[in-house]
Amino acid sequence: MRPVDLARQHGLSAQAIRNYDDAGVFPPTERSEAGYRRYTPLHAQALRTFLALRGGHGHRPATEIMHATNRGDTESAYRLVDATHAALLAERDTRIEVATALDALATATSTPVRGRPLTVGELARRLRVHPATLRTWESHGILRPDRDRATGYREYGPECVRDAEIARQLRRGGYPLTQVARFVDSLRTADGAAASTAFLDAWQDRLTTRSRALLAGAAQLDTYLTMLERARQT
Repeated sequence: MRPVDLARQHGLSAQAIRNYDDAGVFPPTERSEAGYRRYTPLHAQALRTFLALRGGHGHRPATEIMHATNRGDTESAYRLVDATHAALLAERDTRIEVATALDALATATSTPVRGRPLTVGELARRLRVHPATLRTWESHGILRPDRDRATGYREYGPECVRDAEIARQLRRGGYPLTQVARFVDSLRTADGAAASTAFLDAWQDRLTTRSRALLAGAAQLDTYLTMLERARQT
């Protein structure tokens, strides 16, 4: 097959196929006497595998998996695959922690808030973050601490502490500060419970979609590994 033949099967350009080849996504490619690249069913499966892996792992990890596979280093390829699964599992755990924190928030807002305010240092130690992180969150509107009238120092009351704890969990889940700010702000409004449910549902849907993409990538990789083993035996 020519690059254009392989490209048409996946709605890609011939240049994209050449770029993937140069990037090491394909196994070694033979050329015709005129210098044109010649692709086989093995290269077609390599492309299917890469595109499927990219859906779950992302472009760079998928490329690294293909590099390791093509050079026969399956141990490294498996480790790369396992790393993505481990990260996804960690994100699932983070979502559960966030859901628990939001449930606690819903319960706490229905009862009087008590407890002395924390200083920036105390809150930073509580969350195990740097004080500068709290100031960054404040600049994005995530935290709204009061100020001591006498000293001017920041004071983080119970509501502010809860916002900070939620922000920490969301940041652990990989959410950008702008999205964390929008979410925390929505929880301060009357529709906070609805916003919380919608947010958690959307997060779960994203995790499910990625899990299915990882399964699809694993299936294509297994087929590719089988074809490589057969090719190397002939």
